[in-house]
Amino acid sequence: MPSMGSDMGDRDRELFVEVDPTGRYGRYCELLGSGAVKKVYRAFDQEEGIEVAWNQVKLRNFSDDETMINRLYSEVRLLGSLKNKNIIALYSVWRDEERNTLNFITEVCTSGNLREYRKKHRQVSMKALKKWSRQILKGLEYLHTHDPCVIHRDLNCSNIFINGNIWSATVGRNHSAHSVLGTPEFMAPELYDEDYTEMIDIYSFGMCLLEMVTLELPYSECDNVVKIYKKVTSGVRPHAMNKVKDPEVRAFIEKCLAQPRARPSAADLLKDPFFDSIPDDDDENGDNSIS
Repeated sequence: MPSMGSDMGDRDRELFVEVDPTGRYGRYCELLGSGAVKKVYRAFDQEEGIEVAWNQVKLRNFSDDETMINRLYSEVRLLGSLKNKNIIALYSVWRDEERNTLNFITEVCTSGNLREYRKKHRQVSMKALKKWSRQILKGLEYLHTHDPCVIHRDLNCSNIFINGNIWSATVGRNHSAHSVLGTPEFMAPELYDEDYTEMIDIYSFGMCLLEMVTLELPYSECDNVVKIYKKVTSGVRPHAMNKVKDPEVRAFIEKCLAQPRARPSAADLLKDPFFDSIPDDDDENGDNSIS
C-alpha cells in the first residue's frame, strides 16, 4: 500500500505562507483580527502540535522613529515576562529585517473577543457577568502589581478574549508605545492630558462592564470623536448608564469611573461586596474563561 506521508507533508507545508527563523512556528494566511498597526494570523506550533496566534506589526508605520520601534520591541518582550492565567501568554518574538516587521507568537483564544461573544450570547446572568468581571480584574491586578507596573492603556471588550471551554478572561495588550493610546469611548479623562497612572485601566474596566451589561457601546449617541472627548473630559456619563437598572451594578460602575484619586485599585475592587455572592473558586469551575 503506497505511503501518503510525503504527499500530505508537501501539502501541509504549502499551507504555511511564512515560517519563523527557528522553523517552529508556521503562519497561515487566515486573518484572525487586525488593528491600525497590527494583524493577527492563525498559526501552528509544530513542536507542541497546537494552534497559536501570529501577531505581525508593519514597522513601516514607524519608519522614521527607530526609538519607537525599539520601545515597541521592548514592550512585546515585557509581555513574555508576564505569567498569569488571565494574561495572554507570549511564546516568541523576533524582528524580520527583510520584511520590515515585528512578529510575536501568543496563545490563541478560540472563542474570540468578549464583545463578539456577548453579542452572540445575549441572555447572560448577572452571576456570569460578575465572574467575567472578576477574572478581568485579576488580570489587571497582576499587571498593576508587576515590577515594573504594566498599564494596559487600551482595555475594551474587543481586547478581552474568551479561551476555549474554560471561562477565563484573558487580557490582551495593544502593543504600541504611544503616550496617548486607547479607544476614545473607553479612555479615562486624564489619559487625554498624558498625565495618568494605572487607574486609567480601572476607568476602562468600568466602561467594559457597562458594555457587558447593556450590550451598548459607551457614548454610542456621539457621532464623532470630538463629541466623545468633550463628554468624557466634562465628566458626562454615556447614555448607556441610564439602561443599568440594578442599583448595585450602577454603583459599582460609578466607583470605577470616579476621579483618579477616588478610584479603587483592582485589588480593592476584587474585595468589593459586589462579588460576595460569587465563590472565588467559581472562576475555576465554569465552562469558559476570559483572558
